[in-house]
Amino acid sequence: MAQPRDWLAGTRPRTLPAAVVPVLIGTGVAFGYGRFSAWRAVLALIVALFLQIGVNYANDYSDGIRGSDTHRVGPTRLVAAGLAPARQVLAAAFACFFCACVAGLVLAIFTSWWLIGVGAAAVGAAWFYTGGSRPYGYQGLGEVAVFAFFGLAAVAGTAYVQMDRLSWLGLIAALPAGLLSCALLMINNLRDIGSDTDVGKRTLAVRLGDLRSRKVYVTSLLVPFVIALAVTPARPLTALTLLALPLALGPIRAVRSGAVGPALIRALGQTGRLQLAFGAALTIGLAIRF
Repeated sequence: MAQPRDWLAGTRPRTLPAAVVPVLIGTGVAFGYGRFSAWRAVLALIVALFLQIGVNYANDYSDGIRGSDTHRVGPTRLVAAGLAPARQVLAAAFACFFCACVAGLVLAIFTSWWLIGVGAAAVGAAWFYTGGSRPYGYQGLGEVAVFAFFGLAAVAGTAYVQMDRLSWLGLIAALPAGLLSCALLMINNLRDIGSDTDVGKRTLAVRLGDLRSRKVYVTSLLVPFVIALAVTPARPLTALTLLALPLALGPIRAVRSGAVGPALIRALGQTGRLQLAFGAALTIGLAIRF
């Protein structure tokens, strides 16, 4: 029987910055325009976190019943390891999706009804990443969805529900958030290239191969700093993101040196910490204008 620590591990804490950072950045955009709303920001964070945890449990369930996680390098999965019945993990995934939908519905009621469509698309993307008969995550499209929903939609959407309008700054600020989320997924899939290839799971890392996947990861980690600097004419303090640059050295060094297995698990955690530090700095830079 799965223990509480197993369920906590099933949320994949190292991936949760992908949910937190876009909301921080979007809130920074709204604050900079003088339109900050604490309760709307909190609801946006609830939506993002429960979607992220939900997709992690759904991935655990779908890969587990397919047998895709039988021989894996990364952390233990609930279904594949026999720690929890598949139906319980599925129920946990849908419970998370339900919580995200409730919070999203409240935001839609007080902001705009078209957000319901965005929310439905996000839940659909979360489920069909590894669920259904033709999961798009098995076709190398995972990074596309991550960029769209944990970059563009999350940042611009968080800013929108507080400002009641879209802004060019919110759209530009979404780019580094999306790229850093893609870096998290890429290093995760880079670690699993061997096992994913064996089970026919053709992630982008599998399609690109080891060497090119490492180059894409490094690029996804560094380009956000370039984008943040490009915003300095409008928000000079976005240059604060350079303070997070030293945190990129460890994972980049590991990836470029050909690290595999457990070493990439450590680099995944370092990537999450970099994402949090970069997101906090960018949030401050977007929030303060002078």
